[in-house]
Amino acid sequence: MKVEARHIAWAAAAVVLVGLPFVHRDPYHLHIFILILIWSFAYTSWSMMGRFGLTSLGHGGFMGVGAYVTALLWNHLGVSPWLGIPVALACAGALALVVAYPCFRFRITGHYFALVTLALSGIVLQIITATRDWTGGSLGYTPEVTKGNKLLAMQSSDKVVWYLAALAVWAVGLVIWGLVDRSMTRSALEAISEDEDAAAAAGVNVTAQKLKITAISALMTALAGALYCQYQMFISPDTVSGIAVSLQMVFAAVVGGLYVALGPTVGAIITILLAEFLRIGFGTKAVGWDNLIYGVLLVLFIIFLPKGILGSILDAIRNWRRPAAAPQSRAAPLGRAP
Repeated sequence: MKVEARHIAWAAAAVVLVGLPFVHRDPYHLHIFILILIWSFAYTSWSMMGRFGLTSLGHGGFMGVGAYVTALLWNHLGVSPWLGIPVALACAGALALVVAYPCFRFRITGHYFALVTLALSGIVLQIITATRDWTGGSLGYTPEVTKGNKLLAMQSSDKVVWYLAALAVWAVGLVIWGLVDRSMTRSALEAISEDEDAAAAAGVNVTAQKLKITAISALMTALAGALYCQYQMFISPDTVSGIAVSLQMVFAAVVGGLYVALGPTVGAIITILLAEFLRIGFGTKAVGWDNLIYGVLLVLFIIFLPKGILGSILDAIRNWRRPAAAPQSRAAPLGRAP
């Protein structure tokens, strides 16, 4: 069996990533790595839809559902996150289908679909804020620290444990991306993004294919929210829900590379490091600056670098490797063989 160079590279990368927390145990650096991995998974979930032209601005709502449902079940009913997370995923999936089915059934696409999902994100944010007696509202919400089994409560103060957990979830996200990329779903969704009528005429069930990728994306996003909640042990509408979170996902996926599996990870590195730079360098004076910078950079990247950082780099490598085309001979006169 021939071992390709890319397989060796992936194996070496896996060894390095798994061994990293045992070699470099600095708590702050591990914290940054954990955040990058969790948000990379969230951004990958958005790009699952975005790469096929389904521009959703409601993923902040799915992330908020995943985080808050898990925490509320634990605090009020004592339901372990191991059981609460599947319930939260079911809620996020049901919400996605309820919103997406009418849109896809009645051909609400493009800008109109984006506006519907934008409204969804805002509604979830308003519900979380309005039900402050249950969710803490704008002040945020803290899952209760367990006095019993921490494993049962999915709580740990060991950052190595959280790093490995986040790394595993991130890897699962890449696997899901790869499975979709190599399946007939990709061909169907690409055909739909080009021309829905032509895809339907070719036998593609347009509504079913769109609902499938929307459900997968929503479930992944909700899982990212639940994982973020359990790690941070504090959530607020601004950090896991709302329009700002949705726009952050769009920015990261587009800037990193929407059509490349590791593009959202590159976007996560940029967003997390930028947020940390502003927090450390400017403190409370820089509140909201990250969203302003995201917006400006998003416009610039869409205009000048639409394939994102990683996508453009890979294109440049392919062009460099591609052998130069042989010079064409001069065309012969009509009626005469060259």
